[in-house]
Amino acid sequence: MGLKTVGYWLTGSVGLLSDAIESLVNLFGGIMALAMLTIAARPADEDHAFGHSKAEYFSSGVEGTLILVAAVSIAVAAVERILTPRALEQIGLGLGVSVVASLINLAVALLLSRVGRKNSSITLEANAQHLLTDVWTSAGVLAGVGLVALTGWNRLDPTVALLVAANIVWTGIAIVRRSVAGLMDQALPIKEQEIVKQILSKYEPEGIQCHDLRTRQAAAHRFVSVHVLTPGTWTVKQGHDLLERLEKELGSALPNLTVSTHLEPLEDPASARKH
Repeated sequence: MGLKTVGYWLTGSVGLLSDAIESLVNLFGGIMALAMLTIAARPADEDHAFGHSKAEYFSSGVEGTLILVAAVSIAVAAVERILTPRALEQIGLGLGVSVVASLINLAVALLLSRVGRKNSSITLEANAQHLLTDVWTSAGVLAGVGLVALTGWNRLDPTVALLVAANIVWTGIAIVRRSVAGLMDQALPIKEQEIVKQILSKYEPEGIQCHDLRTRQAAAHRFVSVHVLTPGTWTVKQGHDLLERLEKELGSALPNLTVSTHLEPLEDPASARKH
């Protein structure tokens, strides 16, 4: 953020100003992410039996909103500069400083993305996506400023800033939508649902049936609920051992998974109905 601000001071480029504003949003987003990740890491307690993992969605939601606010600020500054164009100064030095800032952002974004995917953290993934967007928009800004130096067309600089704002809006909306989906208990991705179904189907040759499969995800934590139908002649121990085996297999296939099972007799007509 500091490097990009220096770049703006040196050149007077509203494009570099837009880049600096987005970095300011990155700072607030990072602070929010740290706070929410700290809360999400807390173990389950009496008031939060399923843990605190959903706190991550608040972080990514706030960051997405901040991105939209930044986009509006950038657009206002760009429109003003289009109406009253101004020549840029010390373009070479300003671009050099901004390139260094962009390379730093790229390194941090790649690291956050890798760790976010590894830990299924929407907060880290949203932060990484924001930084990567920052890198691409920085490249666009730098190209715009460079073209201004070559062509002398000063209105090109704020025009690029408007394009940056539009790109930021797209990213912000995507992050907010993903956060809302998580807070609404969206089901697991289709690929992960298929893994669950494949494991359950393996027990069919043993005379076992499963229905009422329900899934949801809360940040890094996954939840699966399923009704398991067994022959009515089975003992309680047989049914219990089966459920233990099934839950263990599902847990090995999907990390951070909590499985809830409900045992029913195959012969009971009520078992055939979904609850």
